[in-house]
Amino acid sequence: MADEERGTRVAGKYELVAPLGEGGMANVWRGLTHGAAGFTRKVAIKRVLPKLAKDTTFAAMFVEEARVVSELQHPNIVQVHDFDQDAEGRYFIVMEWIEGLDLDDWVTTYDGVGPTPWPLAAAIGIEVLRALSAAHERTDEAGNPAPVIHRDVNPANILLGVTGTVKLADFGLARAMDRASMTQPGIVKGKLSYLSPELLTGQQATPKSDIFGLGIVLWETLTGKRLFGGGHPGDVIMRVAESKVPLLRDMRPDLPLPLCEVVHCALAKKLDDRFDSANEMLRALASLLRTHPEPTDARPLGKSVRDALARKRARK
Repeated sequence: MADEERGTRVAGKYELVAPLGEGGMANVWRGLTHGAAGFTRKVAIKRVLPKLAKDTTFAAMFVEEARVVSELQHPNIVQVHDFDQDAEGRYFIVMEWIEGLDLDDWVTTYDGVGPTPWPLAAAIGIEVLRALSAAHERTDEAGNPAPVIHRDVNPANILLGVTGTVKLADFGLARAMDRASMTQPGIVKGKLSYLSPELLTGQQATPKSDIFGLGIVLWETLTGKRLFGGGHPGDVIMRVAESKVPLLRDMRPDLPLPLCEVVHCALAKKLDDRFDSANEMLRALASLLRTHPEPTDARPLGKSVRDALARKRARK
């Protein structure tokens, strides 16, 4: 089906160039926007799956995603350019294109090379926390708190650009707290191995749920191993519920103790033992990097992304 759609123009101006992946609700394409006088621009196009196009529940969730993300204007959040329907009635979202790779690929390219550089991992964590802070601190038009919980913070949703940008993507599982009707009883949303233990018991998602998810991401980025993932879904659920986290210093003695403490605080099983906010965790990581002699800004991060892309191409 994907091959048949290559080159198709959606709504007359968005060309489907190459499929990038498919989730439970939609598929994502690398695309081009076509304008006047031969103008083109790279974009990402997310379209609801054909089998769900006429499902009013999923259509409402997709519309909700577009609405929520369009309101989250922040440099570390993938931005929405357009939202529309194609001739078949399928909704689609047009988003900014990030030239680079996701965090999962970035980590994988270090296999056989050496451990991931912890200062850059911490810097990536800081940028993701900026995105989460913006979502968690969102307000409505009247200025009332209207936080958005991502609920699916995982390496595939953290995009690293060749210029050193870090963007959090895919708020498809997010729920604005002013849209409680979007939640269906009994449905656990999010990739199991990145859920927080309280979500498995049906508790309400909070900013601390996203902090736990980022804690998993950082632990895996630093170790190159999966924390809770792998095996039967029931086994994954049991591991998340128990939340037994091997000590980072036992796996990587080179890591500074303050970094390990930050990650383990984010991964605390009890809510009261975690950081109170994404901004608090951000400050802890930023304080650590201020004592590091080497720069960890966009320039070295961008170089690491370009190097990772080169290693990825060389292995194909």
